[in-house]
Amino acid sequence: MFGAIFLIIVLFGVSQPIMNGLQQKHPYLKAGLLNQMYWYHMFFGLVYYTYAVFNPSDSKNYFKMAKNGYNNWFDAFHAGTEFVEWFAYPFVNYLFFNYEMIMFFCTWIGFLGFIYFYCFFKENLRFNPKFEGWDAITIFMFLPNMHFWTSSLGKGAIIFGGLGLLTYGLSFPAKRIPQLLIGGFLVYMIRPHIFFAVLIGMAVGYVLGREKVPLYQKYLTAIAGIVLSVLFYEKIILYLGYDPNNLLESFEEESALNAQRLQSAGSGVDMSNYSLPMKLFTFWFRPLFVDSPNALGIVVSIENVLYLYMFSKIFHKDFIKYIKDAPAMVKMSGIVFFSISISMTYIMSNLGIIIRQKSQIMFYMLFVVAAFLDWQKTQRIKKRGEIYNRIVEAERRKLLSLTDKGD
Repeated sequence: MFGAIFLIIVLFGVSQPIMNGLQQKHPYLKAGLLNQMYWYHMFFGLVYYTYAVFNPSDSKNYFKMAKNGYNNWFDAFHAGTEFVEWFAYPFVNYLFFNYEMIMFFCTWIGFLGFIYFYCFFKENLRFNPKFEGWDAITIFMFLPNMHFWTSSLGKGAIIFGGLGLLTYGLSFPAKRIPQLLIGGFLVYMIRPHIFFAVLIGMAVGYVLGREKVPLYQKYLTAIAGIVLSVLFYEKIILYLGYDPNNLLESFEEESALNAQRLQSAGSGVDMSNYSLPMKLFTFWFRPLFVDSPNALGIVVSIENVLYLYMFSKIFHKDFIKYIKDAPAMVKMSGIVFFSISISMTYIMSNLGIIIRQKSQIMFYMLFVVAAFLDWQKTQRIKKRGEIYNRIVEAERRKLLSLTDKGD
């Protein structure tokens, strides 16, 4: 454990130039807050490590396979589970990281995801949306369930770090090529379908967004997204375990099999007969308190209540008006969130897996809500300005009228 403690301190030092560089580009970032987030996330790394010591954990198998399962590094270079082992291989075999050290190194990768999602939120919003007087973005960044599932050796930490880099890079693609390449690589190798959902969402958002860019650039982006989807369609379908020649039937068979298999896991919910809205509600907002048999479930339920509250904000007559003219990043986030949510609801019926998987995409929903609240505040300020200007103009005309009468 001494090696892990030493590594945590070293990684804190490594994080400083990264955060300082981001703060130079984005002066509104608070280095103190990011440092607090570092130690907060490392605390959850310790919580997860403690949990893994006394319970079955995939992280143990990843470490064992990385250490003893391959003759060389690139034997493990495959998308999915094996990529986690490929990722850990050089640290375990060349730098001699023990289990604790590689666990906390991946905790740090998850922390990078929070940094870049934080930058993404801050640079795309004019104001800080409030939640009962508290800064909503800060609350989002410290949600415990998000930190717990992104703080260990496994897919969760790596893909979350990749999504943070990729999403941040997509805000200004031409200026952030390294973030796009690294983030896109990590996301693709862990879950290719999520990578393409983000790209397609960005292409559609870019075409439909309000940004004033040449029309040919918009359509080139859309065409590129469609071409990539066609080229990689069969590979992604096979990766997900479906038959590309009979997609609908194999999808239904796999969904039924998953429903039966996951029901036996002990925390299942029978979603096979749910309507699509109820499936989505279950995926986004359960477990709630009635589903929570233990302390972890209660913590998650509190977080889900917050999600419910934030989601309820879009049920407003102005939301349709806003989303029609929303920026590309808002449209992208909405498309990514809904498309991935719909696909996941058909292959999951176990609350434990749902809790883990949805942490990868909930920031996209929260961003859409925060952007809408930001727009509403902008509109209120604009209306107050218009009213003020009308009052000033009326007073000016009244004064001119009195002056004319005096003459």
